[in-house]
Amino acid sequence: MTASAVLTTALASRREQAGVDPAASAPDLVAAAAAMAARFRAGGVLHAFGDDAADAHHIAVEFVHPVIVGKRALPAVAHDGLRAAHLLRHAAGPADIALAVGARLGGPVRDALRAAGERGLLTVALTGPAPDGVAVDHLLAVPAAGPLVVREQHVTLYHLLWELTHAVLERSP
Repeated sequence: MTASAVLTTALASRREQAGVDPAASAPDLVAAAAAMAARFRAGGVLHAFGDDAADAHHIAVEFVHPVIVGKRALPAVAHDGLRAAHLLRHAAGPADIALAVGARLGGPVRDALRAAGERGLLTVALTGPAPDGVAVDHLLAVPAAGPLVVREQHVTLYHLLWELTHAVLERSP
């Protein structure tokens, strides 16, 4: 078998592995969305950061610029994972939300989550297989081995978080 055939077979088998069934995460997603809605109601801002700045920016844009007519814009900013801890320590308020996203949640992201927790922010993490040593209010772990599968599932999960947060805001005083 050629090297490219081996690689194609390995990638195909990895791609066929399920990431997570979003329905199985429903209780955790709803709890996180309800907590986020409460923080937005209290004037909080969403601070998104993670292993990949593109994901953090995507999340912030979703909240600030809703694509569904009638959904309100919610305050959100994206931070580079390397500087997030400093920014959260000096620019975030206790009503704010820290949302970390990444397959592994590297050291700087863990430092930012720790800083957020120390300041009283609501902490939400979208991760790969449940990492050791990450203490957050809401952990949404994708138990897939492949980082690309994890990232794909994160996109689904943060879109669901956005939708559920809006649903809670629309149905609660």
